[in-house]
Amino acid sequence: MLFRSLEFVAASVAIILAPGPSVMFVIARAVAWGRATAFLTAIGNAGGLAVLATAIAVGLGPLLQSSALLLDVVQAVGGLYLIYLGVDALRHRRQHANEMLAIDEDRPSLVGTMRQGFAVGVLNPKALVFFSAVFPQFVDTGAGPILVQLLIFGLIFAVLAGLLDGTWGLLVGSSRDWFATSSGRLVALRTIGGTVMVLLGVLVFAALLSAHLTE
Repeated sequence: MLFRSLEFVAASVAIILAPGPSVMFVIARAVAWGRATAFLTAIGNAGGLAVLATAIAVGLGPLLQSSALLLDVVQAVGGLYLIYLGVDALRHRRQHANEMLAIDEDRPSLVGTMRQGFAVGVLNPKALVFFSAVFPQFVDTGAGPILVQLLIFGLIFAVLAGLLDGTWGLLVGSSRDWFATSSGRLVALRTIGGTVMVLLGVLVFAALLSAHLTE
């Protein structure tokens, strides 16, 4: 159980650090308005992720408890969509980088900053797929109700997201001039994020295939 928990934390850290919608939004705020705005954006985003994870756990938990076939389908579809998101991020990485540098709106209020971060978190497609396709792989059917395990996974993920995304914001906010003077650096981050998402999607399929081959 401990080993599976450590695997879950490692997978969560990988998907959080990969520059997807949440990370890129935090970085954009860091480049535009500095560390404080970026950090509050990350906190709001973590709250959105917690709500999203809870909704998925409540919706999927009872279904996955009763259907092994559904569990396989969810993981397969989720893995495919992760690959799609990664490929899409790679195809549009330059466009996304230029859009981040073009922010010209007024600095949002503290409440507005957290509200915007929350909206990005609760609507994050990368997180939606990760929660649906990857979380179930770490469920231990002999360790209690699946719903409770999924809720715990969601809480752990949200806390990690707040800490790691906040760190992104602090780091970029401290060197905002370095990032703002070159879209190439943001393109590189987006490239890394897209590549990681593709790899995670492939790993989802590999884990699913391995599980069936060893049955």
